[in-house]
Amino acid sequence: MTELTWTPMDGDAFVTHDGFIFYTFGYEHPNDHVFAFLKYIPSKHQKLFPIEYLPTRWKLGSSELIRPKQLYSASNFKRYVQAFRRNYPDYLYHCPSREKEVICPTSRTIKRVYKPHARLKALLEKKNRNRLENLTLELIDYLSNASNVSKSDFGVHGSIALGIATNQSDIDLVVYGAGNFRRLEATLSKLVHQRSLTHIAPDGGATNGILRGKFSEKLFVCTAVRKVEEISSVYGDFKYSAVAPLKLRCRVIDDSETMFRPATYGIGDCQPLNQDSQIESDHMPNVAVSMIGLYRNIARKDDYIEVSGVLEQVEEVRTGGISFQLVVGSGTSENEYIQLVSKKEAGQANMRTLDAYSLPPP
Repeated sequence: MTELTWTPMDGDAFVTHDGFIFYTFGYEHPNDHVFAFLKYIPSKHQKLFPIEYLPTRWKLGSSELIRPKQLYSASNFKRYVQAFRRNYPDYLYHCPSREKEVICPTSRTIKRVYKPHARLKALLEKKNRNRLENLTLELIDYLSNASNVSKSDFGVHGSIALGIATNQSDIDLVVYGAGNFRRLEATLSKLVHQRSLTHIAPDGGATNGILRGKFSEKLFVCTAVRKVEEISSVYGDFKYSAVAPLKLRCRVIDDSETMFRPATYGIGDCQPLNQDSQIESDHMPNVAVSMIGLYRNIARKDDYIEVSGVLEQVEEVRTGGISFQLVVGSGTSENEYIQLVSKKEAGQANMRTLDAYSLPPP
């Protein structure tokens, strides 16, 4: 592959000629490059990436694969960049929109692409499916019938889509479209309430908006991907400049973009949570953007969230207009997150915050 022959969508996987497996990140990509995060590494390259790995091994053809224990962390990101810079520079790109080096492989590195909807089609046409593959199709049938979301709006990704699943593998699904995701979300809540399905919280019991549960004793997760008509942004429309670390408590005023990656929360009623987070009103962010998939869809409209990230200035290139956003997953700190806060806690905390951190009168 010498040029991009597909339109990269968040969640599309691809394997490179060097055997690395990446997942596409987001929907805006530079010409002939793909923003992506590294998920599987050929075990022969383990020494190039001095990080902690899961004990499981996967096989893709003749290649043995290993996976980082943490798919996203600021320290791992720095090690990836260092290793690629030394050994595989075609996997890096100096992004002029952000003025920094990022993982963004060029098209000439890409050997094969795995799109979730295409992998579902291939699975339906496969003649000799194993138990996990049959269970995946049964689950899609069940969810489609229960939610009235068309099967054509589902996809398969993860190890099943790549053909590297083990007996311990989960079922990883995609649903295309914000409306379909909300419909499926409501359906799963109903099924759990009826005890037709079991809800499974992530490790540690943290609140997480990714849909997950157990079907026939097998864990499954379902994430959202935009439909083509839901993609409005184009790479290069905006320039981003880091301003400072910031920690705020905010009210969610728009949750229509929270299920995707990046996850965008419209925010208001923001209050600083420490002395360093006091900013002038014209620098106050109107959105919180999570680059980390863990923080997708964890809050709905009128919920309160605590956000720790980096304040960025956003310049619209065409008009010169300036706005601000609070980014979680900047790659500069491990202490970046979005956390749901109860309205009672938010009210009490806001009173304390106003007393402690209110700006002095002019």
